[in-house]
Amino acid sequence: MKTEKFSFTGHAGHALAARLDLPDGPHLATALFAHCFTCGKDIVAARRIAARLAGLGIAVLRFDFTGLGHSEGEFENTHFSSNVDDLTLAAQALADRGMAPSLLIGHSLGGAAVIKAASLLPGTKAVVTIGAPADPAHVVANFSDAVPRIRAEGSAEISLGGRPFRVSDDFIKDVEASELDTVLGALKPAILVLHAPRDEIVSIDNAARIFMAAKHPKSFVTLDDADHLISRPSDAEYVAEVIAAWAAKYVELAPPAPPPGAPEGIVRAAEADPRGFLQDIQSGPNHHTFADEPLAYGGTNKGMSPYGFLAAGLAACTSMTIRMYARRKGWPLDHVRVDVSHDKVHAQDAETGTRDRVDLFRREIHLEGTLDADQKDRLLEIADRCPVHRTLEGSSEVVTVLAD
Repeated sequence: MKTEKFSFTGHAGHALAARLDLPDGPHLATALFAHCFTCGKDIVAARRIAARLAGLGIAVLRFDFTGLGHSEGEFENTHFSSNVDDLTLAAQALADRGMAPSLLIGHSLGGAAVIKAASLLPGTKAVVTIGAPADPAHVVANFSDAVPRIRAEGSAEISLGGRPFRVSDDFIKDVEASELDTVLGALKPAILVLHAPRDEIVSIDNAARIFMAAKHPKSFVTLDDADHLISRPSDAEYVAEVIAAWAAKYVELAPPAPPPGAPEGIVRAAEADPRGFLQDIQSGPNHHTFADEPLAYGGTNKGMSPYGFLAAGLAACTSMTIRMYARRKGWPLDHVRVDVSHDKVHAQDAETGTRDRVDLFRREIHLEGTLDADQKDRLLEIADRCPVHRTLEGSSEVVTVLAD
């Protein structure tokens, strides 16, 4: 995953700090992530979820709301409505870059904010809430003992998670006036509600209320025993995978068309990271993968090595050839597995009669099924007829030309 620093102007004219997590491969869609009350863009759950989604081709922008984290401004001067304004401005900043978000994801109070923001962003196709309150005013319960003092003095300092924050009476009035039921009833994008039944900060009743108020298409997925902050890596991974699988139904996640000049029969390797060795591999119009080198050789280990692909071709071709023969004969072959390793050895060790070094591919074939000894021997012979095997053992010629 590649992460870029990103900055845009918030509702009050302050610079807001953001991170744009980009896929290593094709960019299929863009998501905008809103964090929980008094949290920040770098909260563990946000980082993990963004990383997983980026790995699936979805770029994710996460930012610090005004007055939080590395963003400018005073938290005291913000409220729920200003958070929504910051979200719409973040979406505009992405659109200016040609990456308008079609997926909005919000955690806790951020979940309530993305519901409201989605009603203002016509390009939104899908909305996801994670442990979100059905009523923004729910957040006041975190500092209810300080409310009388805030109302009397106009603002007061509170402590949340061991950190001091100054909250104004305007904030309380704003969240109390924010109604989501009406917004949910008119919301056009699909919505996915993720919530843990044992959430001690925002009860599961909130998920039920959001779900009932929203129109179809809507979905609910339980997060079982996850905590409110989704602090366990396994829970964050699960959340990201559920979001990606669900969003594929509503957000266009089709990979881009192959570039002109890469028709069926052409394998194209294009440099994806000039600082290392990562290669974007396109095989014809339908198949895509990555090639790389291990960390020890200066790569980033995000794909198989070139020799790994060569060994994979031999293993796959061998397995296919054996299966094709067994199927034609009607033999009871339940499963076939081929393990291939590669090494450079002295030619004399390979009994070639020369002192040069040669490539040695060791192929180990595993056959499952009620095959007799003669059938197994025959399948072993058939393995040597694999076309890739014959290519490797035969003489090949590589013609190289310089493109215009």
